[in-house]
Amino acid sequence: MEIGAVSATYARWAPIYDKTFGKITNAGRRKTVAHVNRRQGTVLEVGVGTGLALREYDPHLAVTGIDFSEEMLAKAQAKVVEEDLTHVKSLRQMDARLLDFADDSFDTVVAMHIVSVVPEPEKVVAEMARVCRPGGQIVITNHFSRDKGFLAMVERLTAPFANLLGWHSDFPIDAVMGEENLEAVEQQSFPPVGLMTFLVFEKRVTQ
Repeated sequence: MEIGAVSATYARWAPIYDKTFGKITNAGRRKTVAHVNRRQGTVLEVGVGTGLALREYDPHLAVTGIDFSEEMLAKAQAKVVEEDLTHVKSLRQMDARLLDFADDSFDTVVAMHIVSVVPEPEKVVAEMARVCRPGGQIVITNHFSRDKGFLAMVERLTAPFANLLGWHSDFPIDAVMGEENLEAVEQQSFPPVGLMTFLVFEKRVTQ
């Protein structure tokens, strides 16, 4: 998707996101945050959206969230204030292809259901790797396309409507697997019908 289409699409979805896509992505969000909560230190959530995950992070973490959509960020900021989420240190408007953070800034970098939305996903993953400290983790939860079966056919049929729907239904997993500084250490599919995939990468420590 082009960045203008992303912005326009999520401006439309922002008022109803929590009750629509928020429900669909609940299982992946809970699984991802449960994993992150077993870790320590600083967390960057790329594509924080309306902030549905923010309340679920444990208070021992220091969480930063970024999103391109001002409308979605406004919803997230309201949650931070209303629920007094003091572990959320910053929410910023930002293009995930050009993160405004120094190298090796975060212990954990998270992307939930966004890599099939953003333009140039390979560049986004590269930026996530850049700002993750050596030995840290990148955690990605997303829907990836299938090679065969009924659902693969549905994905191909809905692919032309990416700008309307807000995601690429035919998004290949290879798009997030090529970053040379990352090593995949965990991969799981989970319900419903294995629709979503949970991936954990570790950033290699170079000598």
